[in-house]
Amino acid sequence: MEQGVQNVDDSSFSTPRLESFTSTGVTPPSSPPRKKMKSLAEIYEQIERCQFTQVTEPNIFQDAVKYKEWCDAMDEEIKALEKHKTWELVDLPDNKEVVGLKWVYKTKYRSDGSIQKYKARLVAKGYMQREGIDFEETFAPVARFDTIRTVLALAAYNKWCVYQFDVKSAFLNGVLDEEVYVQQPQGYEIAGEENKVYKLKKALYGLKQAPRAWYDRINGHFKLHGFHRSESEPTLYVKLRGNDEVLIVCLYVDDLIYTSNSAALIAEFKNFMIGEFEMTDLGLMNYFLGLEVKQSDTGIFISQEKYVNDLLEKFQMKDCNPVKFPMNTNQKFSLNDGEERVDGHLYRSLIGSMLYLTNSRPDIMFATSLLSRFMQNPSKLHYGAAKRVLRYLKGTSSYGIWYTNDVDNFQLCGYSDSDWAGSVDDRRSTTGYIFNLGSGAIAWSSKKQPSTALSSSEAEYMAATSAACQAVWLRRILEDMKQHQNVPTVVHCDNQSTIAMTRNSVFHSRTRHIETRHHFIRELVDKGSIKMSYCSTDEQLADIFTKPLGYEKFVYFRDMLGVVNFCIKGEC
Repeated sequence: MEQGVQNVDDSSFSTPRLESFTSTGVTPPSSPPRKKMKSLAEIYEQIERCQFTQVTEPNIFQDAVKYKEWCDAMDEEIKALEKHKTWELVDLPDNKEVVGLKWVYKTKYRSDGSIQKYKARLVAKGYMQREGIDFEETFAPVARFDTIRTVLALAAYNKWCVYQFDVKSAFLNGVLDEEVYVQQPQGYEIAGEENKVYKLKKALYGLKQAPRAWYDRINGHFKLHGFHRSESEPTLYVKLRGNDEVLIVCLYVDDLIYTSNSAALIAEFKNFMIGEFEMTDLGLMNYFLGLEVKQSDTGIFISQEKYVNDLLEKFQMKDCNPVKFPMNTNQKFSLNDGEERVDGHLYRSLIGSMLYLTNSRPDIMFATSLLSRFMQNPSKLHYGAAKRVLRYLKGTSSYGIWYTNDVDNFQLCGYSDSDWAGSVDDRRSTTGYIFNLGSGAIAWSSKKQPSTALSSSEAEYMAATSAACQAVWLRRILEDMKQHQNVPTVVHCDNQSTIAMTRNSVFHSRTRHIETRHHFIRELVDKGSIKMSYCSTDEQLADIFTKPLGYEKFVYFRDMLGVVNFCIKGEC
C-alpha cells in the first residue's frame, strides 16, 4: 500500500449509492420518463437562473436589486441593525463629517460547495474616518491557526467533540465610545428625511474601531462568566470547575469553537452565549475558516479539499496531470534568472492562495515559502514551479492532518533544521522547524534567515533558537489549557556542533559575532524548558522545510507530519 494512504471503509459514508434503490424498496425506472416540452419563456427564465447562480455576488446596489435573493438579504441586514438599536436618525451637527456606507454582497457556501445563504452586509467606508477624531484603538486579536490545531489535537487525544458557534452581526454588539455619523443606506432612505444622517450607537462593519469594540464586548462577557483568558493567546479562554472539568473556547472574530470533557459545562456555555448574543449553533465543528473538519471516536481529520479544487479551477489546472512531490530536487531559483517575466498579479494571487492552504498542508510549506520570495517580479520559471505545486495538489487534494487518540505519547516534540547559504541571490540560509503533538503537526515554519550564517553550525543554531521560541509559546498555550509541561520539550537537531553551542558559551571565537537574540536558546536550555537532542539526518523531519526532497524521503517525512489521505470511520 502506498505510504500516506489509509484503508477506507465505504460503510462509514452516508451518501446514497445507485444500489441503494433496491435496499430501500424503490425500483429504479427502466427507461427515462418522457420529457415535458418547455416554452421559450421558460427556457429564458432557466438561463437567467443559471447566470445568477454563476455570478452570485453583485458589486453594486443597482445590480443586487434585480434579484429577490439579494433584496431579501438586504432586508434581513436592515432588520438586524434595527434590532440591535445600532443608530438614531439626527441632523448632522456643525463641524462633523459624515461617513459613507456601502452594500457588500457575499455568497456563503457549505463544505460540499452548495450555497448556504446569500449575505448582504452594510459596511461603513472606514477610510473616510480621521484618527483621533472618529476612532482611537483599532487592533483586535484573532486566533492563530497554531492555536486552533493545538485545540483540535488535544480534543482528539482526549476523545472530546469540538463544537462551533457563529455570532450573527457580531460587530453590531460592540459599543462605540466615539461620536460617528453615517449616511442613510442606499435603497432605505426615509422619505422626507433624506437630508438627515444616522448617529451610531453600536459599531458598524467597516469602521476602523469595529473589531476592537466587538472584542472588548465579548472579552468582558467571558470574564464575567468565570473564564480565564490566556496571556499568550488573547483569543483563547479556559473555564475550570473542580479538579477535572475544563471548557476551552477559541475565538476568531465572530466564529467560536469550543470543547470540553463536561456535558454540563457545554450546556451552560451554550445557554449564556445564546442568552446574550444572537447566535447560530452550528453543532459539531465541520467547516471553519476554510478548514474541513471530520470528527470520529478515533480522532479528528482536517483538510482543505474544497479549497484545493477551487484553486485548481481558478488557475485552469483542474485537468492537469498530477505529480508525486511538489518540487524538483535539482532546480535553483533566483531573482534574475534571465527568463521571461510573467503577470505579477496572477503569480501573487496564486502564492497567496497556496500560503492559506498551508494551514492544513505543511507538506507544501517549503515550496510556497521559497516561491513567495519572487512575488515582486516573477519569471516564467517561478510560475512554472508554482504550477507544479498545483499538479502535486491535484493528486493529493483530499490529504490533510490526522489527529488520532491512538498514541502512546502526547508530549510536545520539535525538530529544527537549516540548509546553508541556499539562497542564490544573497547566500542566506532557510530555517525550518516543526512541532508535533500526538500524531500530527500543530506548528511549523519555513523562512529565510535575517542574516548570513558563516557556517552550517551557525545556520542551524539560528534555526534552533527560532524553534525554541515557538516551543516556549506552545508550552504556555498548553499550560493555559491545563496540559502541564512538567518535562522539557525535546527539539531534535542533526548538528552536534549546534547542540554543543546551545549548552555552553565557551566557543567565544565562533559565536561572538552572532546577534544576541539568537543566544536566547541557551537560557531556555539552562532553565530546563528546552532539551536539545541529536537525530540523524535521515530522521530530521524539519528537512522537509529547508530544501526540495526526492519522492521517497518526501513521502516518509510527510507521513511523520501526520499528513495522510484518510476517510474516517465512525464519525460523531
